[in-house]
Amino acid sequence: MSSSQMSQVEKLAAFNKAAGDVLRLQILRLLVQDAYGVLELSEIFDHRQSGMSHHLKVMAAANLVEKRREGNSIFYSRALPSASESLALLQQQLYHLVDTLMLPDEVETRVATVKQERAAQSQAFFEQHAEKFKQQQDLIAEYPTYGESVIALLDKVLSRYGTDQRRLAVEVGPGGGEFLPQLARRFERVVALDNAPAMLDHARQHCRQQACQNIEFVCDDTRFLHKQKGDVDCVVMNMVLHHTPSPADIFMDIAAGLNAGGILLLTELCRHNQDWAKTACGDLWLGFDPKELQQWAQAVGLAHAHSHYFALRNGFQIQLQQFHKSA
Repeated sequence: MSSSQMSQVEKLAAFNKAAGDVLRLQILRLLVQDAYGVLELSEIFDHRQSGMSHHLKVMAAANLVEKRREGNSIFYSRALPSASESLALLQQQLYHLVDTLMLPDEVETRVATVKQERAAQSQAFFEQHAEKFKQQQDLIAEYPTYGESVIALLDKVLSRYGTDQRRLAVEVGPGGGEFLPQLARRFERVVALDNAPAMLDHARQHCRQQACQNIEFVCDDTRFLHKQKGDVDCVVMNMVLHHTPSPADIFMDIAAGLNAGGILLLTELCRHNQDWAKTACGDLWLGFDPKELQQWAQAVGLAHAHSHYFALRNGFQIQLQQFHKSA
């Protein structure tokens, strides 16, 4: 047997070993939606940290999970099959089967607890730092850096639609409210959605100064979009996703609110390693790879339509992504 053939046998053996365990299969099922740290996974599956670390090591050796550093923490996510890998088809089939599994009720309950803990951490930060948040956020990227590009892309997309696609727009996490007047000029009705009352007050004050009359301010999270039952024409998220406890869930909520043909405009940080942003700006995630955003969107029926990137002097890069909900 040649060395290359032996390598293939070893890879197949490692793959089968990693996939041949109930807990590991459940971990793979969970990681389709989000990334989790070792402590979080230990809590979710009620498993010792040392044992969980061993399972993740075995899965990483088989290219089933990958890890990334977020500040002082390491998070695990599901590894993507590589077209160049001989086991890519087998890996895709495994993922397809795993995604049909149901996690035990007690696991789902603990997942919800972990997400609530993340959300509470983020919400507490914004309540405590609302007065100086804009100043801190501007350390990374000021609104003028990307605002005009978002407006230009929005107008380009809207030019293809009739007036029936300009009825309702929602901005998730409007911050200081700079973008809300732009939406108010283009849509019959606008909803400013934020789960931090102090931040929502800042946006309300800005829009009052701009004499905007068609904006409703809603204190809620993105589950509010489910109540819209597909009536939303446009959702905008500017520099918000890296503050959210479960980015994949955000895409799911947005897809539920958008109508057929509705659009999502998303500006977000590309992945970076400047962990001071967690302390100074309340970031939960150090940006995202564009492919991550596109995969989360595709999983809930949002098709990718456009990408644009801005290089900033302070070492950050912003991505502008456009998606639309398939008819």
